[in-house]
Amino acid sequence: MTVLVGSALRAADIEVVRRVLRKHAGIALADGKEFLVAARLRPVVEAAGLDGLDALLARLRAGPSAALVALVVDALTINETSFFRDVHPFVGLKDHVLPDLIERRRHERTLTIWCAAASSGQEPYTIAMILLDQFPELARWDVHLLATDVSPSMVERGRHGIFSEVEVERGLPSVLRERHFVPTGDGWQASSRLRSLVRFERHNLVGSWDVVPRCDLVFLRNVLIYFDPDITRRVLLGVRERLSDDGYLALGGSETTVGTDSPFRRVTLGRSVWYRPS
Repeated sequence: MTVLVGSALRAADIEVVRRVLRKHAGIALADGKEFLVAARLRPVVEAAGLDGLDALLARLRAGPSAALVALVVDALTINETSFFRDVHPFVGLKDHVLPDLIERRRHERTLTIWCAAASSGQEPYTIAMILLDQFPELARWDVHLLATDVSPSMVERGRHGIFSEVEVERGLPSVLRERHFVPTGDGWQASSRLRSLVRFERHNLVGSWDVVPRCDLVFLRNVLIYFDPDITRRVLLGVRERLSDDGYLALGGSETTVGTDSPFRRVTLGRSVWYRPS
C-alpha cells in the first residue's frame, strides 16, 4: 500500500485530511505534494455529490459519515503489490515456515493464514498457489486463508481475482499463469479452484478485529511503514493476540518489530526474515 500525499490545499486543510486518515485508517500522512491530495480527492467530491473540495473539507471537519471516510481512505491509498513480491519471503514460506507448521499441526490438520493489507490479492493468491503446488497433502486439511484490506474496491477486486497483463507479468511465472489462471478480456482471472482457497473481507487495522481468527501465520507486509510508532505498536499487539504461540509473522523488508516494545523475536530462515512470539 502506497500513500499519496499532497494537493494545492492550505495547510489547515491538509491537517483535516491528516486527522481523518490517522483516526480511521492509522495512516500517517506525510508532508508535501499537496497537489496530489487535491487530485485524489476530486473524484471523492464527484462520488459524494458535493460542490467542491471546500464542501468535502467542511464535511470532514463536521464529522464525516462512514461511507465518506471510506471514499477518502480509498482515494488516498494506492495498493502497490505484485505476485511473489520480493521473492525471498515466499521461498522461506515454502522451504521452512510451511513445513514446520505442517509438522506442528499434523494431529489437528488445521492451518489458518491471514494476509493483512492484501490489496487486490496478489499476495494471498501467491500463497494459495504455493499451498496447492507444493503441499498437496493439505487438500485433506482444514485450511483457511483470509485476505483483508481497508479498501472496499480492493477487496472486491480480490474476490473476482482478475488481473491485467501488466499485473500478471510482474512476478508471476508463465507456468503458474497457465496452471492457475484463465484468460478473460484483456487480462487473466484466478481459477475457481484458486479463488475458492481465499476469503476476502474488509478490515481496518485500527478498527475492530472481530473478522480476524486465531492464526498460525500472518502476512503484514509493507503497511507498518505508513503508521506512526503508536499505531504500529497497537497493530503488532493485535497481531500477537491473534497469533498462535508457535506461529510466524512476515513483515516487509524495511519493517521490523525492533523498538516497538512488542512481544516478537526476529528469526532468519534462509534468506528470509520472520518474527515469532517471544
